[in-house]
Amino acid sequence: MKTIYLDYAATTYIDAGIFKKIAPYLKKNFGNPSSLYLIGRQAKVAVESARASVAKILGVNSREIIFTGSGAESDNLAIFGVAGTYSNKGKHIIVSKIEHKAVLESAKKLEKEGFKITYLGVDSKGLVNLAELKKSLRPDTILVSIMYANNEIGTIQPITKISEIISNFKKTKSYKLKAKSLTAALPLFHTDACQAAGALTLSVKKLGVDLLTINGSKIYGPKGVGCLYKSEDIKLEPLIVGGGQENNLRAGTENVALIVGFGEALKLAEKLKNKENKRLMNLRDYLIKNILKLIPHSRLNGHMTKRLPNNINISFDGIEGESLVLMLDKQGVSASTGSACTSSDLTPSHVLLATGLAPELAHGSLRLTLGRKTTKRDLDYVLKILPEIVHKLRKISSTTLR
Repeated sequence: MKTIYLDYAATTYIDAGIFKKIAPYLKKNFGNPSSLYLIGRQAKVAVESARASVAKILGVNSREIIFTGSGAESDNLAIFGVAGTYSNKGKHIIVSKIEHKAVLESAKKLEKEGFKITYLGVDSKGLVNLAELKKSLRPDTILVSIMYANNEIGTIQPITKISEIISNFKKTKSYKLKAKSLTAALPLFHTDACQAAGALTLSVKKLGVDLLTINGSKIYGPKGVGCLYKSEDIKLEPLIVGGGQENNLRAGTENVALIVGFGEALKLAEKLKNKENKRLMNLRDYLIKNILKLIPHSRLNGHMTKRLPNNINISFDGIEGESLVLMLDKQGVSASTGSACTSSDLTPSHVLLATGLAPELAHGSLRLTLGRKTTKRDLDYVLKILPEIVHKLRKISSTTLR
């Protein structure tokens, strides 16, 4: 039975061309980039070439790109790094309630260590409350972390507007009094852009961010690699010590093959972005329209237009999402209820609950995310089997339809 993969937000396959470029660094060109002999120097050149490629797409200096082992590690480095460096200037951090767990769990850990965390609310579409952000900024705020595009509901945040709010706060009297003792312009602004990469602009200048996270597994590159953009004037406390790699911010021998793959994947994603966005948006809207038409008591989660081109998240009244995913899997369709990082957690999605969705509806959510191999024929197959599966589940459910 053919498998129709519709969980590209969880991970992507490695593009065949990218895989070919990775292969030599797993066997022939295996040198340690810190070594002085030829194959070590060749490995160093490959790493720095990938760094330059990523930096060019972000519009930054190569020295501002730090390679990590994942998006989660990059998020951790940004949050714990800022907290460890600037805690003497303030212990207040702002995050949204719909952040990835890599951000939320980091914030909760810091909270236990005496930091004050403000968790910003979102509206019913998943957009951050900007008025609440303005009120939450204060002289001891050292970091604001708001994700660029949500991994569950696909809502795209107004990152530029958020940056402007933070910039305007820095012009206030209360901030200027504090600024005299600062080496960096606090509060810093971090965004997790893992889902945005390959779909939205990553221009740091346009976004107005100080720190930005992306990874390889969402852009048809290898798993186990990511990067953190860090503005050159920012200092970070490292998470991993013991070597001088990555400007003393991540000790350990660089994974040359994965770094090469990451750089090439981001370059290809940027090249294909406009054409692929248009194709995916047409497929996305086609699927949303027909699911809502064919299945009563269903609703779209997230913003209708301010959403990622490939994201569909729909709640079905009267069913459990986990059962729906398993039945779709039996029919050859790979989908999810939300973030792959919380797939073993049976509690309702924190993202959907933050939008005000009732726990019962949050439990009945389905996330379908499209990718480069997705076709209209695939979606027509989903539209053929999904209504019948939802009907079967509702017949055996004890929940009353509203």
